[in-house]
Amino acid sequence: MTVITRFAPSPTGHLHVGNIRAALHNWLWARKSGGRFLLRLDDTDLERSRPEYADAIRADLEWLGLHWDGEEKQSDRFALYEDRFEALKAAGRVYPAYETSQELDLRRKILLGRGLPPVYDRAALALTTDQIAAYEAEGRAPHWRFRLDHDRPIVWTDLIRGEQRFDPKLLSDPVIRRADGSWLYMLPSVIDDIDMGVTHVLRGEDHVSNTATQIQMFDALGAPMPHFAHEALLTGSEGKLSKRLGSLGVAHFREAGLEASAIASLLARLGSSQPIEPFVDRQPLIDSFDFAHFGRAPARFDEAELVALNQKIVHLLPYEAVADRLPTGMDAAAWEAIRPNLETVSGAGDWWRIVTGPIEAPAVAEEDRDFLALAHRILSDAAFDADIWRTLTGALKDETGRKGKALFLPLRRALTGLDHGPDMAQLLPLIGRDQALARLAN
Repeated sequence: MTVITRFAPSPTGHLHVGNIRAALHNWLWARKSGGRFLLRLDDTDLERSRPEYADAIRADLEWLGLHWDGEEKQSDRFALYEDRFEALKAAGRVYPAYETSQELDLRRKILLGRGLPPVYDRAALALTTDQIAAYEAEGRAPHWRFRLDHDRPIVWTDLIRGEQRFDPKLLSDPVIRRADGSWLYMLPSVIDDIDMGVTHVLRGEDHVSNTATQIQMFDALGAPMPHFAHEALLTGSEGKLSKRLGSLGVAHFREAGLEASAIASLLARLGSSQPIEPFVDRQPLIDSFDFAHFGRAPARFDEAELVALNQKIVHLLPYEAVADRLPTGMDAAAWEAIRPNLETVSGAGDWWRIVTGPIEAPAVAEEDRDFLALAHRILSDAAFDADIWRTLTGALKDETGRKGKALFLPLRRALTGLDHGPDMAQLLPLIGRDQALARLAN
């Protein structure tokens, strides 16, 4: 069996961090299994779906490195849905219902008021021909429901949650088609999963009850059901479901200077028993991905944890991976020198300006003036090679007796204008003799 997973966003908005995690996990499982990862745009809502959102979804997945092996759009598949719908109608598995949304809402409130589950009572199945004709005469068009089989429980073994069991009598027959003929999510998704050969459906735990009804749809259409895995939803760092998570997407992460590999490293294992570690290469994440590592406890997303992980990732990035994002003139040696002080790659520009100048050096303390003048004389006469920092500080220590902070800090301040920064042994050769002498003279 070739493993086939799918990521099926609706192009009615931008991807958020929860969507990204679902896409990543589907991609990881397909890659680990040597299978295929498909992108399906669930754009049956023609009014709200936008081409620019579809383009943004593709661009986000590309930036994240989640390359897909095939793409479908539901708006291209309406003829297939119509054909399967007619087959279900002929088999008596879908039926028309004429209640208005206001009438259904009132019934739900009455049931809840009585302490009963708000399950649809199938009143539409008891309508007479005359009642249907009267509704039609009023101008009411029916919506359509899938008729659940009440004679047997719905059971499946979830790859994360274990055995799941639902009594279909406690579920409402789901509405699958609106009165205007447009499709809701449930049935087209099943038809597509069958037609696309999807073997594994990995999604959030908020879809568990949907899965129960969709399992009967697979059966009614004569198809085997795929494997299902429902993972715990993300919560905010404060431990509650956070609206902010819905606003955190690729655009936000890119603007913050975060790396795609940092996002993948965090989200791949968030909610699992595995340690979250920085990975520049995706292969270890692919090899170690396993549904058995995920539990039902809430998965807490902490942006501060992502920022810290990103810093570790940046410190691992080779020059070749960032060369096209670095300032003009910044070579591999400069990257190696500056990289340990960076939180984001974009921060390299700030340090490169320290190298290339000009800088604003702080006022020199009176006791350091002669010391810096001596440093200027030593630097003027010394061979300016890769060991120049060691040569300079060694000679200054011998002549002045200074050591530690008293030796190094005045030099760093004069040469960079800062009290901290990259290793001066690597930075001084980048600054160069002429510029270093000018800064010491100033």
